[in-house]
Amino acid sequence: MKIALGAASLALALGAVAATAAPAAAAGTKSAGTSELKTADVSFRTSDGQTLGGRIFEPANTAGRLPGLLLVHGSGQGNKWSELQKEAEEFAKQGMVVLAPDKRSVGYSKMKRDYSQLADDALKAFAVLRNRPEVDPAKTGIWGLSEGGWVAPIAVTRNSDIKFMITVGGPGLEPLRTQAWNMANKVDRAGIEGSVRTLLNKTFYRVGSDAGMFPEAHYDPVPTLKKIHQPVLALWGAEDNQVPPAESAELFSKTLPGSVTIKFFPHAPHALWADGREAADELVPGYAETVGSWVRDVTGGHVPASSADPLPAQPTRSVPLPESAWWEGWQAQLIVLVLLLVAFATYPVAALVRRRRGGTGGSWPARILAASGLIGVPLSVYAAVSMISSANGHGIDLGPLIVGRPILWLVVQLLAFTTLISTAVTATRWRTAALRERMLIAGGLLFIPWALYWGQLLP
Repeated sequence: MKIALGAASLALALGAVAATAAPAAAAGTKSAGTSELKTADVSFRTSDGQTLGGRIFEPANTAGRLPGLLLVHGSGQGNKWSELQKEAEEFAKQGMVVLAPDKRSVGYSKMKRDYSQLADDALKAFAVLRNRPEVDPAKTGIWGLSEGGWVAPIAVTRNSDIKFMITVGGPGLEPLRTQAWNMANKVDRAGIEGSVRTLLNKTFYRVGSDAGMFPEAHYDPVPTLKKIHQPVLALWGAEDNQVPPAESAELFSKTLPGSVTIKFFPHAPHALWADGREAADELVPGYAETVGSWVRDVTGGHVPASSADPLPAQPTRSVPLPESAWWEGWQAQLIVLVLLLVAFATYPVAALVRRRRGGTGGSWPARILAASGLIGVPLSVYAAVSMISSANGHGIDLGPLIVGRPILWLVVQLLAFTTLISTAVTATRWRTAALRERMLIAGGLLFIPWALYWGQLLP
């Protein structure tokens, strides 16, 4: 139960990521009919001994040293440098030397990630970029996308050689709260209503986090942001539905102590790709130019005064997910699950033994209670895990809906109400009931608060 809950929760941490591989380009190729770029492959070693690769992109036929920019990936295990190729090309065309590195696979997974370690990886790659002969080491910065918006600030606070920072879709809130907001958007876009909505975007995440299976669930970016005195350019798509853009911008604006420029791109998604990262091969118009102009100003000694575009109309506000009470924790939930299965299974086993010995098989209400409980409890766990697992970066698809509820969930609720009613009927025989029936009734009574907590007995 613990592993299933945690794994399903963590599978959604990828929903807040913008990362799909773009085709790799050979060194020295032309890019989309624009000026020729030069490329060079590089490698670097992490503190734990991994060797990661990367590719340098720079303008061809340019004299003198140029500003440098390191790119930091969004979430995903073992992302290759090619996933950031389009950004690297477009930024290089703006007059920068850009390093798109590989991302680690060892030590990073759906169930394990360490932002501090990722920041250290970024610093190793930054050292490679800064030491390139074509790079001006006094004009070198870092760019972070999505999860990279948690990682890049840590790197900035550890190395004063990083002269500026750019974030795209940077989260200002903790990962668990951000992901719950992300899921709320998915279920709302899918038209899902009622108790299953709360199950998907709150209850399940809290249990998964309590189980310790949601990596960096309560990482708070604010203390790190308060330490950054370098100029910051923070960009969001106004229609970002993976990270709360307005709330994140508010936190960046009031937390960063130095120059911060906050901009929103109208009608743009999370990663600032024209039609979503998988469907397009172009960045949002004006994105690369905004980055290039800002970097030229900052590295030219003209650090802009802090400014912010008007906040976009964020449809819903995020809400913090409180830590679980003892009875909500995964240990208590696992114990209840086992007790329910034992209580519901004991009755039919005892009835079968009794029948073979010539006795009766028990009353119909008791048989219905045992059957609905034995089917409904494991089915509810399966339903929750399968629904959570169906979510991805685009949304969530739970199949046909009836009054805003997935058919599978309606089946779970039907079984839950059957269990409730048969418990009430069977309980009327408590005084004359045999031990196996009393165990069954006790299981039914325990089922009621458990099912209420998971939303099975709620509209």
